Amino acid sequence: MTPSGLVLLTGATGYVGGRLLRVLESRSRPVRCLARRPEFLRARVSASTEVVRGDVLDSESLRAALEGVHTAYFLVHSLGSGKSFADDDRRAAHNFGAAARAAGVRRIVYLGGLAHDDGDLSPHLASRLEVGAILRASGVPTIELRASIIIGSGSLSFEMLRALVDRLPVMTTPRWVRTPAQPIAIEDVVEYLLRAADLPEGQGGVFEIGGRDAVTYLDLMREYARQRGLRRFIIPVPVLTPGLSSLWLGLVTPLQARIGRWLIDGVRNPSIVHDDAAPRVFGVRPRGISEAIARALVHEDEEFAATRWSDASSSLPASRWGGARLGSRLVDSRATRVAAPAHAVFAVVQRIGGQNGWYFGNVLWRLRGALDIVAGGPGLRRGRRDPDRLRPGDTVDCWRVEAVEPDRLLRLAAEMRLPGRAWLQFEVEPESDASSVVRQTALFDPAGLAGLAYWYALYPMHAIVFRGMLRGVRARVLHSERGDRSVPTPGVPSASI
Repeated sequence: MTPSGLVLLTGATGYVGGRLLRVLESRSRPVRCLARRPEFLRARVSASTEVVRGDVLDSESLRAALEGVHTAYFLVHSLGSGKSFADDDRRAAHNFGAAARAAGVRRIVYLGGLAHDDGDLSPHLASRLEVGAILRASGVPTIELRASIIIGSGSLSFEMLRALVDRLPVMTTPRWVRTPAQPIAIEDVVEYLLRAADLPEGQGGVFEIGGRDAVTYLDLMREYARQRGLRRFIIPVPVLTPGLSSLWLGLVTPLQARIGRWLIDGVRNPSIVHDDAAPRVFGVRPRGISEAIARALVHEDEEFAATRWSDASSSLPASRWGGARLGSRLVDSRATRVAAPAHAVFAVVQRIGGQNGWYFGNVLWRLRGALDIVAGGPGLRRGRRDPDRLRPGDTVDCWRVEAVEPDRLLRLAAEMRLPGRAWLQFEVEPESDASSVVRQTALFDPAGLAGLAYWYALYPMHAIVFRGMLRGVRARVLHSERGDRSVPTPGVPSASI
């Protein structure tokens, strides 16, 4: 690819796509990002990067997005959409391939899963291979990179590994933890993706990419425990099926049980590199698992990950209400005056959630998160990307940041299981250089009678919690102004979420 070749990047809000975007921008590559919710992405990109609205499931939206594009990265999947994910991915690949061919795109680069079709593939891996085949058949030269387990700060596999080993001194492990794999560091995946765009024009093909070491999930657990200085006892058991494993993972890791079911089902398939052409063709020298885990831990220990799997818009399904009308918005709003400037108040507001807690009734929040996990939602285990700052598209436990206006507004959209749509909004208005008003507003669009029943049944509890949260914000601001950010907030005592 010449430096002037325009790149279209799909999946830029996701884990791998977000990492690739940063490197493309650092190397001054012209980039256009396709996003279903451009407002989530615009705050993350440089001024030279174009963000356009579109959806790979909407062929009409792809036409303008692919106009003038030299290389198109296909880094999206529909795993969060439930049982229909394979159908959605199939349709997305057909749409993208056809639109790329019509637009004269010179190359498609696709990141899939490392597997060998022996007739017993999991639905997830079979879908990954099918998407690659559809893109290669589109008539546009396609580079398909098939990756094993990706290890990096914020990756789904690493967060699952970290949560298991950190939280469980004694682990009963099913057979799938002994399946051979060739984990690859996120930095190496990004390097392969970058170099795929620089291959001679017209070159396509399938390339298997893995790290230097062939290991198992059990080996990864032991290496992680060694680097963290943890003693863990691992007891193998033969009875944990993928379905039971996914439910268990949903309770002890940030992984949703539904997504976990498809991923764990895929772990039974070995992901070992059989064709070692990729390192020779691309010139990449992949890292081993020890270095990959060490690099991931550096970022985790700093409580920072550039991108995370849960920040992807596709990590949760879009709301589908079966034709029920969402309307008659219900509002619960209250305000309080704080003797502090607006910037100090907003600094406390945007630290809400994650390890900082919710400023009131954290036990109640944890109970709500546990119920959400049982219902198939994310619960509170996603945490937040950064303990102090938020940007549109970030996850905050079971919420997603919908809008941020510095020192003025924070709006969170609920992603827990609800009979409707919900938002939690904070607005800060300066009264003077030393005084501000902070307004907290809960909004709910009920879906039919079930939504109305939910709102009014829980309204007394919501009133107590939201009122306490506003008092907690005020108390935290006043103590922060005195230099103490660790003060407990008023209300129900508990540890941070």
